[in-house]
Amino acid sequence: MFTMTTYGTWLRGDMRGWVDQGRVLPPNPPLEAADRRRMKYPLFLFSEQDLPKVGGWIGQSLRERLDLRILAMTAQTWHVHLVIAATEHPKSKIVKCAKDAVRWGLRPGQPIWTDGYDKRFSFDDDSVRNRMEYVERHNVASGLPPKPWDFIEEYPI
Repeated sequence: MFTMTTYGTWLRGDMRGWVDQGRVLPPNPPLEAADRRRMKYPLFLFSEQDLPKVGGWIGQSLRERLDLRILAMTAQTWHVHLVIAATEHPKSKIVKCAKDAVRWGLRPGQPIWTDGYDKRFSFDDDSVRNRMEYVERHNVASGLPPKPWDFIEEYPI
């Protein structure tokens, strides 16, 4: 499972906690404020109207360019969650493909994404299903079906 956040929405010191060198750290409001002051561009959020396109661009790019099997995906205003089947592609290549598809589609004239991404591995069926359900709950909470794009595959594959 990958999570990609939009520019300026998850800074060091964030009140939700933050990660540095693999360690989860507590909120640090002065550090977050300092990072916010250093931002070169305004915070970026996807508009609600763009969310179906954002998901579509990501799915189409990952399927066509990397032949990935997408098991679950949600596009929210400040982040995207993506669950894919096992692949030999490097994680960084997958994320770059997804992020570039949205940059190309929107062409906003500013950064869209934070640097980096979060990844969670699943090594058994229960873990895969739990991650898929987590992602699908985001879609349902937004008034969408659990699998709102036709490229999302059923599991098990």
